[in-house]
Amino acid sequence: MTTREKSEKGSLKLHIQISGENWQKAVEESYERNKSRYSVQGFRKGKAPRKVIEKQYGDTVFFDDAFDKLITEQYNQFLQNNLDVEPAQDPKVVINSLTDDGLDVTLTVMLMPDVKLGKMEFAIKKQKASVTEKEVEAELSRFAESQARFEESDGPSEMGDFVEIDFVGSVDGKEFEGGSAKDYRLELGSHTFIEGFEEGLVGVKKGETKVVKALFPEKYPAENLAGKMADFKCDVKKVEKKKVPALNDKLVSFATEFQTLDEYKASLKEKLLKSKEEANERKLENDLIEQLVNDSTVELPKEMVQHEKEHLVSDFENRLRYQNIKLDDYLSYIQKSREDFDKEQLAEANRTLKTRLVLQKLIKEQNLQISHEEFHQRLHEIADRENKTCHEVEESLSDYEISYIENDLIMNKIIAFLKSKNK
Repeated sequence: MTTREKSEKGSLKLHIQISGENWQKAVEESYERNKSRYSVQGFRKGKAPRKVIEKQYGDTVFFDDAFDKLITEQYNQFLQNNLDVEPAQDPKVVINSLTDDGLDVTLTVMLMPDVKLGKMEFAIKKQKASVTEKEVEAELSRFAESQARFEESDGPSEMGDFVEIDFVGSVDGKEFEGGSAKDYRLELGSHTFIEGFEEGLVGVKKGETKVVKALFPEKYPAENLAGKMADFKCDVKKVEKKKVPALNDKLVSFATEFQTLDEYKASLKEKLLKSKEEANERKLENDLIEQLVNDSTVELPKEMVQHEKEHLVSDFENRLRYQNIKLDDYLSYIQKSREDFDKEQLAEANRTLKTRLVLQKLIKEQNLQISHEEFHQRLHEIADRENKTCHEVEESLSDYEISYIENDLIMNKIIAFLKSKNK
C-alpha cells in the first residue's frame, strides 16, 4: 500500500507498506529469478534449494533484488495513478523497518521544478574546417617517429635517448617502497620521473653506475617523501639512440597501404579535414544546447543541487580510489583547497541539473519519442558491426546498455530539433 504524505515545497514523501506475505512472495520470486547465478557444491546450477543457497551466501542474499522490484512496482504504480506528480530524479529511499511481518519504507521524491524554455531561435554558425600544410607535416613527422628504430650506443646519453637501468632509491640512507626497479627502460626527456632524475642520467654510458639526486615535490602524494631529497643508485645497462628514418616513398610503401609519399599526404589531409569537420559539428551541437540552457530559466531547489553535488563528489572519489589515491591527497598535490573544490562541484551540479531539466522539458513539450523501429534499427547496426544476429545483441544487452542506446537516440532527436531552429 502506498500513501501520499504531506509534501514540502519541491518534494513529496510516499509511505509504502508491504505485508509479510507479499514480502516473502517477492523473496521467493527473486530466488526463482536468480538461483542459476549461484554455485553450490553437490547441485547443478539453478537446482539448489533456496535454504541451501541462503545458508551458503547469507539469509538476505535475495533481499536486494526483491526489495528493488517491489518498491519499483509500487512507485511506478503510484506515478501511473497520480499524473500530476512529475519526479525530477530517482527517489531517496529510507527503510523504516524490514521484518517477517513486512516492509515499511519512505520515499522522498524531488519534484520537477518550474522550467521555462528560452526562445527556440538560434543563429549559430558552424566553423568551416580547413587543414594547413603545417598540420599535415606535423602528422608526417609523428608517422616517421613511430617508425624509428633504436640502436645501442657506447657513447654518452642525450635527451631523447633511451636508457635501460636498474635503480634503487633511498631517502636519508633508507630505501623506500616503490623506489627501485630492474631493467627499467626510460626515455630521457619524457618527464616520467620526478624533476632532476632524467636530467641526472644525461651523459651516462653503458656499464656505468651513477647516483642521481632528485627532489620530491612539496605536494607529493606520499607524505613520507614529500619535499625530500632522494638518492637513486642507477646501474646503466644500455643506452639506445633513436634513429628516425627518412620520410620517402620507400618508407610509406613499407609501413602503410599507400605506395607514394604524396598519396599518403593526401590521405592524411583528408582524415584531418574529416576530423575537424566532425569536431566543428559537435561544437555546433554543444553551442545550441548551451544557448538553449542559458536562455531558459529553472528554479533549482537547494536540496536537489546538494544531492547532485554529493553524487559528483562521490563519483570523483571512486575514480580516484581505483588509482589508490585519496581525495585529500589529490587536492594537496594540485594545491587546491577542499573549499574551492566544493565550490567547483556545486557550480558543476547547477550546470548539470539545469541542462538535464531543460532537455527533459524540451522532450516533453516537443513530444520527442523513440519508436520501436528506431531502437531495433540501432540494434541491427550493432549486430552488423559485431557480426551477430539482432536477437543475440538484444539478449546480451544489460539495462545500462539499453538505457545508453535510448539516451543516444533521444539526444539525436534533440539535436535534430535544435538544428531545425538554427537560422
